[in-house]
Amino acid sequence: MPTFLPIDLDPPAKEDGADRAAASVRGAGVYRPIGLEPVTSAQSDAELAREYIGHGELSPRSIANTQKELYRFLTWCREEAKKTFQQLTLADLHAYKEFIRNPPPDWICATKWPRNDPRYRPFSGPLSDASRRQAMIAVKGLLGYAEQTGYLRRNLARLVRNVRAPHTSRITRYLTPQAIAYALEAVSKRAADTPAAMRRRERDRFLLVAFAQTGARLNEIVGANMGAIYSEGDGRWWLDVMGKGAKPRRLPVPPGMLDAFRSYRQAFGLPPHGSRADRTPLVLSSRREGQVAITDEAASEALKAVFLAAAEHAASLGDGDSAASLRQASTHWLRHSMLTNHANSGVQLKTLQDTAGHANIATTAAYLHKRDHERHDEILGSGAGLLP
Repeated sequence: MPTFLPIDLDPPAKEDGADRAAASVRGAGVYRPIGLEPVTSAQSDAELAREYIGHGELSPRSIANTQKELYRFLTWCREEAKKTFQQLTLADLHAYKEFIRNPPPDWICATKWPRNDPRYRPFSGPLSDASRRQAMIAVKGLLGYAEQTGYLRRNLARLVRNVRAPHTSRITRYLTPQAIAYALEAVSKRAADTPAAMRRRERDRFLLVAFAQTGARLNEIVGANMGAIYSEGDGRWWLDVMGKGAKPRRLPVPPGMLDAFRSYRQAFGLPPHGSRADRTPLVLSSRREGQVAITDEAASEALKAVFLAAAEHAASLGDGDSAASLRQASTHWLRHSMLTNHANSGVQLKTLQDTAGHANIATTAAYLHKRDHERHDEILGSGAGLLP
């Protein structure tokens, strides 16, 4: 049975010149190629990982993702390979690449416990090719840094090919307007017989509407504050978010989202609107006292519960297609849904590109299914088939 010990992967505090000089002496026992001055204070693989994470100017979300991937790799090295970085072979790196494809059951837990909890497990299930690709990019980045700093003599990860993630030119993970209507009905019909239940219902309804109507990413909504929703006095309402690469973006707020926002705030004992200076977290915990923000994971799980309830409702009405989609849906599907439904309704791709925060309009074009639908209907409607 592997032991999943906590590993400190928080970026170290910035050192001044004297500290770096002392660090060079502390790191003198680490092997480095002849002729190279010590450039790392790391005395262990875990310390090197911390230094690597702190070396890059990463966003908090990128730091969290890198910590997750490197915790998995460090734990695998200790528990499965039973080797340090200096002892790893090319075969070991290929073995890890396959290991994360289908981790053993004792490495898996569906509940996301904190890493300092004895019930914590590094995986919630097998990784997709896209997730394996990101995992190996993190590992290769770390081992490349190890070589650059002289911690390793050579970087065998250079010889490991990146995982090829399947690419599709069309977005298929989205919900139809009918499926979203089922979800809205499911959350609106929740019992609210206690203050906490009322807060949870109104918050989750706001989350559903906000994601479905703005196309924002999960961390963009959860990372915002109450003052990010505002009007400039002309009747138009906006939501300010911070997108990928720390790029700010302003999203239109439709009336339905504004109504859900007002009801949500009132359920938490807040006035319908705050000021633009309001730094209260936009997404609050319904269980804890005070204005406490929830995590990305908690917001995601809250909407998954809504989708599952909506799937049961759709199935009871005989709508098997909507039920199947809802059972698989995640928060990110709502982003796909908003962009897909607007693209198919004739909204210009440039408008959607700016709203989505896509660097390339070709990414936005993947949401356009209207031409496919028209081609299907034209062929079937022509009556010119070869067979009766």
